[in-house]
Amino acid sequence: MITIALLLVQIFWLFAGFKWLGEYSEISLLLMLVLSVVVLVYIINKDETPEFKLTWVIPICVAPVFGVLLYLFVVGNWGNIGLKKGLDRRLKETEAFMHTDGETREALEKADLRMAGLSRYTEEIGGFPAYKNSSAVYFPTGEAKYEDLLKELEKAEEFIFLEYFIVERGKMWNSILEILQRKAKEGVEVRVMYDGMCSILLLPYSYPKKLRSMGIRAKMFAPIRPLMSTSQNNRDHRKILVIDGKVAYTGGVNLADEYINEKKKYGHWKDTAIKIEGEAVKSFTVMFLQMWNSSEWGTEDYAKYIRSGFQVEKSGSGFVIPYGDGPTMPENVAETVYLDMIHQAVRYVHIMTPYFIVDNAMLDAIQYAARRGVDVRIIIPHIPDKKAIFAMARTYYPDLLAAGVKIYEYKPGFIHAKVFVSDDEKAVVGTINMDYRSLYHHFECAVYLYRNEAVFDVEEDFQETLGRCIEVDMEYYKSISVFNRMTGRVLRLIGPLT
Repeated sequence: MITIALLLVQIFWLFAGFKWLGEYSEISLLLMLVLSVVVLVYIINKDETPEFKLTWVIPICVAPVFGVLLYLFVVGNWGNIGLKKGLDRRLKETEAFMHTDGETREALEKADLRMAGLSRYTEEIGGFPAYKNSSAVYFPTGEAKYEDLLKELEKAEEFIFLEYFIVERGKMWNSILEILQRKAKEGVEVRVMYDGMCSILLLPYSYPKKLRSMGIRAKMFAPIRPLMSTSQNNRDHRKILVIDGKVAYTGGVNLADEYINEKKKYGHWKDTAIKIEGEAVKSFTVMFLQMWNSSEWGTEDYAKYIRSGFQVEKSGSGFVIPYGDGPTMPENVAETVYLDMIHQAVRYVHIMTPYFIVDNAMLDAIQYAARRGVDVRIIIPHIPDKKAIFAMARTYYPDLLAAGVKIYEYKPGFIHAKVFVSDDEKAVVGTINMDYRSLYHHFECAVYLYRNEAVFDVEEDFQETLGRCIEVDMEYYKSISVFNRMTGRVLRLIGPLT
């Protein structure tokens, strides 16, 4: 309530400033018009997608004074300056640990030069190496991940790292917390970091203090502050759990009861996750420590937590590339990986995503793939958790269907899985949705699988999920109310800000 009240006060003063500047004198208005031109030139030349630029060009042209004030006030993004400096410092400190070894690089180049090129890209831009001696286990439901996770937590001997977007008290979190508390008493180092959005509705603001009283090191990432700034859009949407540097989990599953269907919010909750064992766990260990220390002083003994050279019980074939993305990165790694998979697809590319609000580059890539004969199928929810976002997603149906893309809605409920799979060779399982928030605003992570056995499990799950879906055609689209269709079209104007 305090946050909302303070935001309303800021909006009031923004409008008051707009009114004052508009009426005070012709000189002030002229100065604001000149500033509007300067800001427009800056926006047009900025390295961003046309959709982002258009979102701000329209209000500045329609209402120059108010539009410029709003842009400077909201997009200043001052809150990210310190975060970017902190992360850049940690990236340099961990650089020595994040390189693809010569044997793996050579094997990749022999297997597929295009795949080797993608691996070079993820390592050069983000410091995310490829690994050969790692195994992957795919979980087609949150329940399957939860059951396996409890068993692995019980085996922890040295450290447990958890980084999640959502933590909510209930059956899932309470049972995990019981193990964490017990392990902390046994001398296992336990760290928990969750996104500051949880403090609004899900957890008390002082919850980290409670966890620390249990012997658990805990913190919120970017606690919500009552300031109007897009920096507050930059949430930690990652889901990472690392045990002893030997096992790591990621995927769509947060630590709350709806993710294991103990609580029914939007029908049946369909989610996915993946477990990595072996050398590739190192990347998740480092990603966690980088984010944890982004707001810390001093240095971390990273080598203490890095494990290498050990054998896993079931060494997987192929290659594994854990990677991340975020607003402080020099390029949009997550979107580039998705685009690469779509462009390289020969037979099929199958996608599960809860949200579908994409820019023209992604839309063109999907349509072109379908038009050149690739079997492109997309599954989204039938019961949405956010109706406005769902209305926007449905506006893409006519263009996708016209290009030959097959679209499905998951009839039993809500799809929260973030999955790409292609040609029985490649798959991505992670936290990255197909919307502006995930691709541009959030900190995200995923696992890229190439010629790994788990790729077949991902595709098998996709086919099984299709059997519970409604196939969308133009007749179905026309059955959607005109009001909902028009609402979606209007909302797409502000899609880049959602």
